[in-house]
Amino acid sequence: MIKKSELYYPTEEFKKNAWVNDPKIYEEAGKDPVKFWEKLAQELFWFKPWKKGFLHKPPYFQWFVGGKINITSNIFERDWEARKNRIALIWEPEPISEESRIFTYAELFKEVCQCANYLKKIGVKKGDRVGIYLPMIPEAVMAMLACARIGAVHIVVFSAFSPDALRVRLQDTEAKVLITADGYYRGGKFIDLLKNAEDGIKETKVKKLVVAQRSGKTPWSFDSAQDKQEEKDFCKAAEMNSEDLQFILYTSGSTGKPKGCMHACGGYTVQSYWTGKWIFDFHENDIFWCTSDLGWVTGHTYTTYSPLLNGITTLMFEGAPNFPTPDRWAQIIEKHGVTVFYTAPTAIRMFESYGEDILKKYRFDKLRLLGSVGEPIDESAWLWYYKNIGKENCPIVDTWWQTETGGILITSLPGVGPFKPAFTGLPFPGVKAEVKDGNLLILPPFAPGLLRGIYKNPKKYLETYWSQYGKEAYFTSDGAIVDENGLIRIIGRVDDVIKVAGHRISTGEMEAAINEHPEITECAVIGVPDRIKGEAPIVFAVYNGAKLSEEIKKEIIGQIQKGIGPIALPKEVYLAEDLPKTRSGKIMRRVLKKLWAKEELGDLSTLANPESVDKIKKILYG
Repeated sequence: MIKKSELYYPTEEFKKNAWVNDPKIYEEAGKDPVKFWEKLAQELFWFKPWKKGFLHKPPYFQWFVGGKINITSNIFERDWEARKNRIALIWEPEPISEESRIFTYAELFKEVCQCANYLKKIGVKKGDRVGIYLPMIPEAVMAMLACARIGAVHIVVFSAFSPDALRVRLQDTEAKVLITADGYYRGGKFIDLLKNAEDGIKETKVKKLVVAQRSGKTPWSFDSAQDKQEEKDFCKAAEMNSEDLQFILYTSGSTGKPKGCMHACGGYTVQSYWTGKWIFDFHENDIFWCTSDLGWVTGHTYTTYSPLLNGITTLMFEGAPNFPTPDRWAQIIEKHGVTVFYTAPTAIRMFESYGEDILKKYRFDKLRLLGSVGEPIDESAWLWYYKNIGKENCPIVDTWWQTETGGILITSLPGVGPFKPAFTGLPFPGVKAEVKDGNLLILPPFAPGLLRGIYKNPKKYLETYWSQYGKEAYFTSDGAIVDENGLIRIIGRVDDVIKVAGHRISTGEMEAAINEHPEITECAVIGVPDRIKGEAPIVFAVYNGAKLSEEIKKEIIGQIQKGIGPIALPKEVYLAEDLPKTRSGKIMRRVLKKLWAKEELGDLSTLANPESVDKIKKILYG
């Protein structure tokens, strides 16, 4: 049974100043989505206009066919006089003893051009793949933009990935250059990244290792020899065909190698610009903090490209949001006057677990909009976020999208609403979505930023996304439900919907019920084979309290009984210190399923906390 939650709407003041405040936008976009996206695309700078808006030969498609564009021209040359002295990037280091680094658009452009010219000098050409294995430092943004400037295809690899995970991605893309750093700070330690990079390039085609100096004082050092090259301060932008590759970003597969999602220049630029502008309501004085690492698509689109395309200030933080004190994240919001904050439900629940006392010294009075990303947010966390961080004054945009979609596809627009706790919202104007048999599908004309393929694996592309409902519908692999208002609730991956004695039960619904318990930090529910019922739920819950384990397990079962009913009662409840998850906050339920079944775990390279796997093994097997 779906609990009917209260609907929330933006304040009149927020609505008045929002870019979109009229629900008629959905009607306008729905009449002719292709014309709608073409109209939006015209606001950007194109070297050459497109000849055809949308070309569809199922399951393949193209956007803005024949047009020529460069994403960095739309960051720097477009509207240059108005934005050149504006702050583009604020970087906050983990060590409190270090000062922030701040770059205006003019200063950032100079750094990007110097890096781009250096890449050209060492032989990088348009279409070449360049690996970027960098921590959360400004040079990571500069490297991405430098590649885009010259038409090179960047492959960003999360800096906490192992050398083996790096090697797989470099081998697959045949990158000849890897940009890395000597290290970074995390949890008070200096991590030797260069050692991992040197190991990771073995048995690859990488001929050149470019090293940024995190531990030094110079903003950028181009060689491992650490001698700064004098490069020109201007580099001409490459004119990219709309369907040229912008970047490849890998997402984990349940078995075998990770999948290299390919994103195209024109559609990605258009979607990045407009989703940021309307969903986060970007205005020129905004300071936007997206807490995602650049190694994930959220960091690509909403730490780097979207805020910079919109001419606002983006904030990067090197460290953990709870180090060296649990309120570090709140300190950063206050210190830099963050106006829009975008983080994961996992982080929100972590903030909540520290108690409200640490929040009393923070006003959060500059915040005007909050966002959630990474996995479905439960009602309890949503309400805590709304009341304690947003002071019941900030719209919350709960967002659904994937590495494959390139940008947000489902959310409530902040100037329109409605917002319903645990419900993501409506498809973005111009996006057609449908829930069929409990599965979320995206229908043509698709979103311009949707992936164009899996690098070197067209068979996998067809099998994964276009075989379940025919070649006319993109299969998201996510389950969803729709309420009476048309609002969509994501209930997790399709394999996270289980059938117990013939009844379809959403593991997301179960998790929401468990998370109502005041002493449960987070949880995950998986379905496992059961001889009588077909499938049965198993609960993994994070509990750090003082009660006896058997007592807390009974209380968890009581939460499910109360929230859903006896049909959903779990076969077993396991208490854990932590759950395996990505840095974007997504709990890896497939890993838990394989652990329980004692199966091969497959690709674990996207895990932020691999140590949690061994701890859970001990709980399961002793």
